[in-house]
Amino acid sequence: MDAPLWQPDDSLRQTAEPTRFMAWLREQGLYQDSDDFQALWRWSVDRPEVFWSALWDWHGILGERSGPVLVDGERMPGARFFPECRLNFAQNLLREADGQPALVFHGEDGRRIELSRAELRQRVLALAGWLRAQGVGPGDRVAAYVPNIPEAVITMLATASLGTVYSSCSPDFGFEGVLDRFGQIRPKVLIGVDGYHYAGKRIERLDTLSRLASPRLASALPELRAVLVHGYLESQPDLSAVPGAVSFDQALAHAPLDDFVPVGFNDPLYILYSSGTTGVPKCIVHGVGGTLLQHVKELRLHCDVRAGDRVFYFTTCGWMMWNWIVSALALRATVVLYDGNPLYPGPERLWEMAARERLTLFGTSAKYLDTVRKSGYRPGDEQDLSALRVLCSTGSPLSPEGFEFVYDAVSRDLLLASISGGTDIISCFVLGTPLQPVYAGEIQTRGLGMDVAVLDEDGKAVVGEAGELCCLSPFPSMPVGFWNDPDGNRYRAAYFEHFPGIWRHGDWATLTERGGVVIHGRSDAVLNPGGVRIGAAEIYRPVEAFEEVAEALVVGQQWEGDVRVILFVRLAPGARLDADLEQRLRRAIRERASPRHVPARILAVDDIPRTRSGKISELAVRDVVHGRPVKNTHALANPEALDCFRDRPELQS
Repeated sequence: MDAPLWQPDDSLRQTAEPTRFMAWLREQGLYQDSDDFQALWRWSVDRPEVFWSALWDWHGILGERSGPVLVDGERMPGARFFPECRLNFAQNLLREADGQPALVFHGEDGRRIELSRAELRQRVLALAGWLRAQGVGPGDRVAAYVPNIPEAVITMLATASLGTVYSSCSPDFGFEGVLDRFGQIRPKVLIGVDGYHYAGKRIERLDTLSRLASPRLASALPELRAVLVHGYLESQPDLSAVPGAVSFDQALAHAPLDDFVPVGFNDPLYILYSSGTTGVPKCIVHGVGGTLLQHVKELRLHCDVRAGDRVFYFTTCGWMMWNWIVSALALRATVVLYDGNPLYPGPERLWEMAARERLTLFGTSAKYLDTVRKSGYRPGDEQDLSALRVLCSTGSPLSPEGFEFVYDAVSRDLLLASISGGTDIISCFVLGTPLQPVYAGEIQTRGLGMDVAVLDEDGKAVVGEAGELCCLSPFPSMPVGFWNDPDGNRYRAAYFEHFPGIWRHGDWATLTERGGVVIHGRSDAVLNPGGVRIGAAEIYRPVEAFEEVAEALVVGQQWEGDVRVILFVRLAPGARLDADLEQRLRRAIRERASPRHVPARILAVDDIPRTRSGKISELAVRDVVHGRPVKNTHALANPEALDCFRDRPELQS
């Protein structure tokens, strides 16, 4: 970390979006400090009301602006930003609907689709008109079970046009995984596809939609009024098996909505889902204005995205990075979508697309970059990536080797922005900046307006020491709350119990002297293979349905710069963990959760440690697997069970 891998040149320093923002602030008499980005960060957290108000005005957010910027700013949770303002999320993303490209889609099967801003707006308003005809209005929920295709964006924007709440889940989740999510929020409309492509295979999904919409399972989605299906595998799929299904094309023929519906700044826009570690996933509700303002800030002031740029993030519709990158439409950037396996038929797939589309921002996971590195493929040697200015990496900490690979094999002249935040805030706590050097293994800066600090066990802010990544003050993209949590107890317990009045994010991190951050990993038991957060409970449910399995325990093992899932099973009397049982366990996990949940190793154990209250202790096992001492063994009812996990040779390869 001593020598920078990259530094901005004078031209970039002068033209970058944060430089333009600081110049505008000076013209308004709001900012008199230096052009140093850390000075801007300090000003933004010292004067949050001025900063967020200035960002609104500088970008030109469309909405009815009135009243205070921040109410109860000393309360966390409880603070409210722009409580009297009204706006519409979709209107802000669809402004200036001209012939410029809005969406470009690439499918694994080779198809390419392009929509202009005018075409996108026309389809959005037509679908919004159809939704309104189904009785959908502000506060209702629309649930989408879709791949990362243009119809997903159209559906989201149509939903937001009405002030309705949108929630999506990627189609690699099986029936129970979808039901665990959508069953809680009781959508009025369900939107899906006939299937999707992955690794050269066609994967059908009409059977899952049929089960979700079945009148015999009315208790699953009791408020469901309509099912809309897009033919992705077939242009005219047979929808007879899906009760009440309407084709997407039929809905797009509806009379359009005549105008966008304004809603409150803090009214709900999205419902995202936690990983489901201790049960069914938590439903995290995010607000309209906070999401928009935060995404505009991160895309413009941290990732230097400008009008006319072409931006891409490899993501599914079940990850918050999808919500994040689609917001680039508010900047008049072109959003490039891809659906399928990013490594099929080989590691060149996404880089060929990057060259063809002249991408200016390429976003992916640290795991993907590591996979490309290990494959021996060198994107910069094989493709023309001269348009690329920013490469974003998230999902898990990017290793120093990953940083060096990007600058050696992709391009020496780009901003490598490692970013970290999450579903909880639909944005980032720490991320990049075009105005500072990049150091291997280190995220450049804390987010503007985000009062981020690293706290030790006593709640004291530390620099140069590992501790809990926390946020000390409110910010606009804090969740509105959790669904079905009327008194807010679950919301407060999730983030504010460890350090009262302070957001504890659950990342183990170090703040450097220069204002950068090194993320060491999660400080809780959430699994994170390939940068995708998943919960142990989603694995336990299908596994423990087997008669041969008495109980199970799952942990994430740090392995080759990533995390791999390890499943331990205590077998029922007379059962044996043979190849047949292993295969059936993997198949059940894949079908009832998702392919990402399938463990790298399945191992039998004689006992599983439990706390004195009867809960299994994943954290204790995780420490043993990594050779770390287990703290507080007195809290375990059977600490001798830890010996079943110690020094297992199967975990060394």
